[in-house]
Amino acid sequence: MAVDYAVIVVYLAGMLAMGWWGMRRAKSKSEFLVAGRRLGPWMYSGTMAAIVLGGASTIGGVGLGYQYGLSGAWMVFTIGLGLLALSVFFSARIARLKVYTVSEMLDLRYGGRAGLISGIVMWAYTLMLAVTSTIAYATIFDVLFDMNRTVAIILGGTIVVAYSTLGGMWSITLTDMVQFVVKTIGVLLLLLPIAVVKAGGFSEMKAKLPTDYFDPLGIGGETIFTYVLIYTFGMLIGQDIWQRVFTARSDRVARLGGTVAGTYCLVYAVAGAVIGTAAKVMYPKLPTADAAFATIVKDELPVGVRGLVLAAALAAVMSTSSGALIACATVANNDIWSRFKGVVTRGGDGAEHEEEHDEVKGNRAFILIMGIAVILIAIALNNVVEALTVAYNLLVGGLLVPILGGLLWRRGTAAGALAAVAVGGLAVIGLMAGYGILANEPVYYGLLASLAVYVIVSLATKPTDAAVLAAWRERLAGRGGEPEPAERVEEAVAG
Repeated sequence: MAVDYAVIVVYLAGMLAMGWWGMRRAKSKSEFLVAGRRLGPWMYSGTMAAIVLGGASTIGGVGLGYQYGLSGAWMVFTIGLGLLALSVFFSARIARLKVYTVSEMLDLRYGGRAGLISGIVMWAYTLMLAVTSTIAYATIFDVLFDMNRTVAIILGGTIVVAYSTLGGMWSITLTDMVQFVVKTIGVLLLLLPIAVVKAGGFSEMKAKLPTDYFDPLGIGGETIFTYVLIYTFGMLIGQDIWQRVFTARSDRVARLGGTVAGTYCLVYAVAGAVIGTAAKVMYPKLPTADAAFATIVKDELPVGVRGLVLAAALAAVMSTSSGALIACATVANNDIWSRFKGVVTRGGDGAEHEEEHDEVKGNRAFILIMGIAVILIAIALNNVVEALTVAYNLLVGGLLVPILGGLLWRRGTAAGALAAVAVGGLAVIGLMAGYGILANEPVYYGLLASLAVYVIVSLATKPTDAAVLAAWRERLAGRGGEPEPAERVEEAVAG
């Protein structure tokens, strides 16, 4: 294992080095939180694919393939569909808004009254997403070094917190690009063909497994529908995803680069399911389906390759964890803390007036604080599936309708948006208490309640002020956004 250990150590050291390099570039709020909004198509595609394909998509995707066969691809497949929908239909408009958070978008659209409550819901979602990603380090480091769970979480979490705190989105973007390459080589180019060959090829797999392992719908229609609701729609509205859209150099980059990333996710989904199916042939009686990835890597891959593939799994976890962490810290600072402190005050036209303060330093401090909180919660928390389910149910049940309604329906009002968030969120919580956290009904009925209230209250209240809508249309058209750093310099010289 010495060679494998060396591969992992070099990889982790490289992550920290990129954090240090990113710190030298992140000199403004825009550079720190959204990489200066300067990413081109290739870097944007890589970092977007990296953020959505985390530990659940890699280890969990293989596990679903082990349990259900090819239909186990549906979870990751719906993530890819959501990213494609976001990129094709919404990303250009989102990129042109030149904001930092989803809540800022709601403030612009509805006149400055919907941001705080939506910020709290989004913060809870991103916090739980970061926690569940951090817990996944325990599984990987246990395979690598037979390491204690708490020590593994602290080690992996500390590395992610370190490079994220140092360089913000620039560091995360650079590390995500490395992680994207490592995942592509490790999972698609190495593990996939090796697993199929070791299992005897597709003909042998079909001979040894039940026919429903090769049924595209074998996992069940209701499960697929739930995946679409949670993951496809979740991709449309998550702060961790939107914050990557904000990094695009142009709306064209956001649309085309996101389409490439979404297509890559579809391929990754099928690959994970095939690897899991092959593992079922080789190891038909594993204690849990999620052990399939680690088992096939540990037992079937040659020295060096094994280290690279485990680095790929680590890359998948780190990319999601770092993206969720900076999203959580951005929401906590910009949408919650700043409102209580009065640092940002918004008028009806959506304009921002900021006091002089060190924005990079403040956001860096919030990443550090949120990172420490994530590590502590990850150590204390056991049932990660329930935590992530609660987070996604609240996100989709509470925020999907007011966000998409704001983008698609002019008649939607602030009162309708606030009612939709409150009723949808409370309905999801109440239904989870009644049906159970892992039940499908809470998100179904919570989403319907949110939609009904949004439409009824919006039609029953005064339409959004014409000035607010005019400012909103200007931002959607790419006019009236925040000036880029170079423009600020020109304005200062002109002044």
